[in-house]
Amino acid sequence: RRRGTGAGDRGMAEMSFEELLKLQNQVGTNTHKELVAKNKKPASRASARNACVADKHRPLEMSAKVRVPFLRQVVPISKKVARDPRFDDLSGEYNPEVFDKTYQFLNDIRAREKQLVKKQLKKHQSEEEREKLQQLLQRLEQQEAAQQERKRQQDLRLALKQEQRARAQQGHRPYFFKKSEQRQLALAEKFKELKRSKKLESFLSRKRRRNAGKDRRHLPLSKE
Repeated sequence: RRRGTGAGDRGMAEMSFEELLKLQNQVGTNTHKELVAKNKKPASRASARNACVADKHRPLEMSAKVRVPFLRQVVPISKKVARDPRFDDLSGEYNPEVFDKTYQFLNDIRAREKQLVKKQLKKHQSEEEREKLQQLLQRLEQQEAAQQERKRQQDLRLALKQEQRARAQQGHRPYFFKKSEQRQLALAEKFKELKRSKKLESFLSRKRRRNAGKDRRHLPLSKE
């Protein structure tokens, strides 16, 4: 006959930890687990269901473990997207002719700045100031030359379009120049302009010096 364990006389919740260990040693681990499972009270289904239901009108609960930020985002804010007008379709397409006509006043401002820099260059005696003014004058001259070159290419493209339009009106098949042919025509026009302004020799000498420097870099080094 099996010896009584005493678990039926009083509840396991009232037993001390030492008594629970003795009981586990007497009846075994599996039997002890079964006794513990029987003595547990089943949770109320109604209370569990009520715990899951959340009232939508109740205030927002914030955890006490996490510090609430000083500036808390209450209303969601849409992300700001940066827009570059140079590459945005909303700004329209770039038209060089329209751009030059719109900002024609900038050329007048650059011309006045160039004259002012030349006057300041004659007045200043300091080498440091003269060097700064000389660099500024050189930059203005380069901008002016680039503007003239761009205008010359635009005039050339416009002349080609007019020529194609005239050929189409006469019934001829239009011929569209390749980019390489357009560059050759632009170079020929540039040579004509330099020849008219008597700057062709200086341009060719600079080009020869530049090409000689490039060729010198490709030459093998002489062994001493």
